[in-house]
Amino acid sequence: MASERLHLHICEQLRDLKAVSHESLVIGAIENAFKHMDDQIEQEKASQRLAGGCCALAAVYLMGKFYVANAGDSRAIIIRNGEIIPMSREFTPETERQRLQFLAFLRPELLGKEFTHLEFPRRIQPKELGRKMLYRDQDMNGWAYKKIEEDDLKFPLIYGEGKKARVMATIGVTRGLGDHDLKVFSSNIHIKPFLSCFPEVRVYDLTQYEHCPDDVLVLGTDGLWDVTNDKEVAGVVMEVLRSYEPNDPCRYTMVAQELVVRSRGVLKERGWRLANDKLGSGDDISVFVIPLGGPGNYT
Repeated sequence: MASERLHLHICEQLRDLKAVSHESLVIGAIENAFKHMDDQIEQEKASQRLAGGCCALAAVYLMGKFYVANAGDSRAIIIRNGEIIPMSREFTPETERQRLQFLAFLRPELLGKEFTHLEFPRRIQPKELGRKMLYRDQDMNGWAYKKIEEDDLKFPLIYGEGKKARVMATIGVTRGLGDHDLKVFSSNIHIKPFLSCFPEVRVYDLTQYEHCPDDVLVLGTDGLWDVTNDKEVAGVVMEVLRSYEPNDPCRYTMVAQELVVRSRGVLKERGWRLANDKLGSGDDISVFVIPLGGPGNYT
């Protein structure tokens, strides 16, 4: 009787289990891999005496699907029949403002009495105490007015706009690996609690579409995307691929090389310059171009 009751109990538990898809298991495995890598970096930084951190962008092909995982400001796009399909987004102080503010709201001790989690359109001056100023917090998408108090004079958790936006006036990306020892300049305030190592994973099912040899997945660091937009990247891809035979295996390598060269520019008297005479990328430029079409199938 006891064994029968146990069997019934197990059956009931199995029936109550939430359905878990194969896709969600793969996504979870990738997320865990990023976490394990971040833990490994932390363990090795003491023995190897290595500091610093990095962004991470990975593409995993499994059972007919591409899983693109991004933590940082690198990006990936798919170019299919001339159409551009974003496969990632950048994680910066601006795009993750509410997550950062919410953490600071829950754990104000992380701000070290030097910062405020509230955002204002500009720095507040002492003479503005008691006046009303636009602000927004972790729950707000828009702006509203509040009366300026003493705490509002602290430096904002997120300050600056675009590529100049920083967390605690220090770092411009909010996801990545490492940076376990990163602190605010001339202080003992650690920034790592605000930096997530977990990626966003997007899935692309190759079996749902017919792909030709000119359909590709492009992975690039911010050195590419800082000076070249999606449309320009797609233009270079199509231009270079047209100059090679569809069965030439070098064509994808040549696309990646051309994207790097054009983003770096040409060295002139006033520094590295693009074709339009704007400044070339001063950051590292790494590019992968992965074909989605060609011989065979994806099953």
